[in-house]
Amino acid sequence: MDTTRPAVPPDRLPGLPSRRGLLSLAAATGAVTALGGLPAFTASAAPRRLTESPELPTGPQNQLWWQAPAGEHSMIEQGLPVGNGRLGALASNDPGRELLLITDATLWTGGLNGKLDADGQFPYARENFGSFTLLGRLTVEIPDHDMSAVNDYRRGLDLAQGLVTTSYVRSGVTYRRSVFASRPDDAIVLHFTQSGGGRYTGTVTLEGTHGETTTGDRAGRNASFGAVFPNGLRYGAAVTAHATGGSVTVDGSRIDFSGCKELTVVVSGGTNYAPDASRHYRDLSVRPERLARTKVLEAAGHPASTLLRTHVADYRDLFGQMDISLGTSSSEQRARNTWERIKARARDGEPDPELEAAYLQFGRYLMISGSRGSLPLNLQGLWLDGNDPDWMGDYHTDINIQMNYWMADRAGLSQCFDALTDYCLAQLPSWTELTHTLFNDPRNRYRNSSGRIAGWTVGISTNVHGGMGWWWHPAGNAWLCNTLWEHYEFTCSSSYLAKIYPLLKGACEFWEARLVTTTVTDPDTGAEAEVLIADSDWSPEHGPLDAKGITYAQELVWALFANYRTASEVLKWDTAHADEMASLQKRLYLPRVSPRTGWLEEWMSPDNLGETTHRHLSPLVGLFPGDRIRPDGSTPAALLDGATALLTARGTQSFGWANAWRSLCWARLKNADKAYEVFVNNLRPSTGGSNGTAPNLFDIYEVEKGRGIFQIDANFGTPAAAMEMLLYSRPGHVELLPALPDAWSTSGSVTGMGARGGFVVDLRWRDGRPTEARIRSVGGRTTTVSYGGTSRKVTMEPGESTVLREFDR
Repeated sequence: MDTTRPAVPPDRLPGLPSRRGLLSLAAATGAVTALGGLPAFTASAAPRRLTESPELPTGPQNQLWWQAPAGEHSMIEQGLPVGNGRLGALASNDPGRELLLITDATLWTGGLNGKLDADGQFPYARENFGSFTLLGRLTVEIPDHDMSAVNDYRRGLDLAQGLVTTSYVRSGVTYRRSVFASRPDDAIVLHFTQSGGGRYTGTVTLEGTHGETTTGDRAGRNASFGAVFPNGLRYGAAVTAHATGGSVTVDGSRIDFSGCKELTVVVSGGTNYAPDASRHYRDLSVRPERLARTKVLEAAGHPASTLLRTHVADYRDLFGQMDISLGTSSSEQRARNTWERIKARARDGEPDPELEAAYLQFGRYLMISGSRGSLPLNLQGLWLDGNDPDWMGDYHTDINIQMNYWMADRAGLSQCFDALTDYCLAQLPSWTELTHTLFNDPRNRYRNSSGRIAGWTVGISTNVHGGMGWWWHPAGNAWLCNTLWEHYEFTCSSSYLAKIYPLLKGACEFWEARLVTTTVTDPDTGAEAEVLIADSDWSPEHGPLDAKGITYAQELVWALFANYRTASEVLKWDTAHADEMASLQKRLYLPRVSPRTGWLEEWMSPDNLGETTHRHLSPLVGLFPGDRIRPDGSTPAALLDGATALLTARGTQSFGWANAWRSLCWARLKNADKAYEVFVNNLRPSTGGSNGTAPNLFDIYEVEKGRGIFQIDANFGTPAAAMEMLLYSRPGHVELLPALPDAWSTSGSVTGMGARGGFVVDLRWRDGRPTEARIRSVGGRTTTVSYGGTSRKVTMEPGESTVLREFDR
């Protein structure tokens, strides 16, 4: 390989703008002003109230239930999550001591973290990078209702209504409670009822988790706290309660209730975070404690039934966009509670199609609960059990934040994707400034050999303050952009495309400055050719730290240039620049198959320079989520075989998110048995901190022997794999049941599946073959629908649909 040199002449690269110029540019292109709903914690108009209940009967695939409450020290594995997209909680459902661990997506310590360590990389600790943290703890104590005093205990999660319920019997009285997080009322509501003449007596306590002091307001019948972090972020929370019968009073910092037939508790809280780099991500006009008091008192002015109807109507607007049946489970399986079903599925090896569908629907529930009108889902989603989450609960840009959003469009939740888009746009000015001022630091082993800099990139970790942590991640900009681009492929929204265009263009400009030219020799012909390769980088997260031309970067940049070129064509913007990107794309080196291992090469070397069974599938990004490698005859057989061999070598036993990625890749290869095998691996029960599914269905990641942590990405990646087994799509092509496993083949149906190219698909099948497919346009006009060896071209206008049958012909 010859000595590398810059791919683009220095006089072709833009200069370094000032901070003022960067912010002005961001505002002009919409990066600051065109956000779709941030921040959420502000005063808002009264929501629309319904006079009739929107609650509907739900099928077994939408019901989860347990026969024991969560332990206070096992909340992350056993607590049931609720959330309104910004404000969330884990509920214990303990009869005598209901505990809610409350979070706000924006409650972060830390800051810009804009100084490099001695190695040219970013500091990565709570005191500088910061961390996602708990907002508060709410307890409702009811003496004499401890578990030893009650019978017939049951708690459940109704996925179709977005509702956590608890019931039990004490002294002949049936007690019930419900917990839900309302987006319209921006509050969490707990409602306690009974039948049989019982009464509720106890206390409500709201506490902060950072040393705050809670103050009660006797006249206002509420309690609240507020404080400010050293980084200037203000936050606060408030709670109120009202009852039917009996009394409710404030005593010091707590709320007492006595002799109540029914009790309603309302809690809210938030911060003054704002998605605006020019204001240092703060809205100084917001007073969170005062606003929280206003919100809980306004909500408490309505009956609990009204609050529930309002919540369910809002929630079902999203949840109802997709339904799924993977078959019928046995009566014996249905009789088991959710945790016993999880254990039986692993022990007996018998498919449990309703449980597997429920796992998918649980992922959709988490997406609706955690990704609306605020920040995107981080490593923890929206849920915590303390203030010290591993990796600070940050945004990892080398697989995790991308995986969090693979499911959304596929599973009828395109609106939930907006949080990721808005986050990237809000961070762009800071990411650009840090790139321009720090990336080419001489201590940074990943700096550009050209000495030039343009556009933007990110670190492996990012926070909410425009900051980065850990190591630089040059190809992270391409992967973020490709993820945003895929959302466009599902929606075909030109206004959305215009919104993300500055991100695409800036990433391309970065790679113009970064690519270097080298000479390679064709192993078959011996001919030499000049190609473009990525400068020194690390293939996540193993192998050499400074390798050039890693497959991971080559594939991502190849797709980035293609996507930018299409964006330019659609918007009719920067056509000359797009032509230049097309020229660069043609010159990119693309990976080969190693003559020594038979695998697709991860590095520009025939040798395996890393761990054979490594968790990451970085060199396979061209298979999934990319489309360059596909088993449809367009990919050379040797390349497809090399990708398959590498995937096989990686194995089927890994962490949850790694298994999800493997399952997605096997689905892309149309290998239903392998895709389903790895899918089911993630449903194994987690015991003693092992990899697998917790009692509450959260995915557990064994970071070290005997210590497992919750990490949410597999809860989205695994359902995405199920969707990919049922439907493959790219613009212009939809394939039905590409990797349908035998366990789901008897009969099934799904409505509302997103298909790239701007379509939504409803599909029914029996005996492994589709019986009916309805294709509806949400922006697309023409596509080809295929199954087996047959295909049909369909053409329609947006809003129209067509039904296809008789797939044997």
